[in-house]
Amino acid sequence: MTATSTSQLAGLIELFFRRRLAAQKQASPSTVVTYRDALRLLLVFASDRSGKTPSALSVEDLDRDVVLAFLDYLENERGNTVRSRNARLGAIRSLFRHISYCDPAAVGVAQRILSIPTKRTTTRVVGFLRKEELNAVLAAPDRSKLQGRRDHALLLFLGRTGARVSEAISVNAKDLRLDSPWQVLLRGKGRKERIVPLAEDTADVLKAICRERNVPLNTEVPVFVNSRGKRLTRFGVTHILERAVRKASVSCPSLGTRSISPHTMRHTVAMHLLQAGVDLATIRSWLGHVSVVTTHHYIEADIEMKRRAIEQCDVQEAKPIRYQATDELLAFLDCL
Repeated sequence: MTATSTSQLAGLIELFFRRRLAAQKQASPSTVVTYRDALRLLLVFASDRSGKTPSALSVEDLDRDVVLAFLDYLENERGNTVRSRNARLGAIRSLFRHISYCDPAAVGVAQRILSIPTKRTTTRVVGFLRKEELNAVLAAPDRSKLQGRRDHALLLFLGRTGARVSEAISVNAKDLRLDSPWQVLLRGKGRKERIVPLAEDTADVLKAICRERNVPLNTEVPVFVNSRGKRLTRFGVTHILERAVRKASVSCPSLGTRSISPHTMRHTVAMHLLQAGVDLATIRSWLGHVSVVTTHHYIEADIEMKRRAIEQCDVQEAKPIRYQATDELLAFLDCL
């Protein structure tokens, strides 16, 4: 390609983020960051491979072979899981779908990349905390200190609402209703909003930390902040949970043998609702799932429900009866 097409690649990528993601799809900030990180890794990889600077790369420098080599690099050298590999391939596909619309000359390159298949992944059993494990985690923060009260409020919020990390850290004071009926407005994937009820004790804890920080409830001030008063990040939430799990594992050893992430808290809420007899449609609405198929995975993971089903199937073993031929021809055939 010419120098014109080289500069065109940079322009296409800029259009992809400014027009395609931001203006047309109105992608959330977390989606933009995910796509940005995937494409940045690809550009750096292609730059090292071709000897060109990232801004000097052309569309042809990101052909199918380069993308396949990049995907192998993610798994073999960066240690990405197949799920992460597929997510980054999804971002690359989205870019080249946009390129094929905007640059007819690049349709051939784009189609070869769009034909790259995703890898099959192993569907793992959903991990969640039993009630005693959740209680141990919630009790871990030292609530005699401001930081401990913040940690307890955050963990209680995650463990009672089932909010995603991005939803929890995005909650502002104006999203809370802390008088009866207690509830919170969450902003989920695809800019979809939903209202989730709060238990009275959760509302009281949230009200206390807002009062302690002198946060008016009808403002855009974030509810969960770090030591500098800035909105908590995803990594900050993960650190808070890991710290609580380490402390809780002293009194609840089963916690020390497991990998527990903020998303585990979300699974925990779903499983506890399911075990309490809440129907799947309500759980789907509660968690903000697009499809009830996603929610159905919790049924697959609920071993206690399966045990109860076995106990209810009280089927006595029948004694086998030997077949007796009733016809001379059948008796002859049986003797062969």
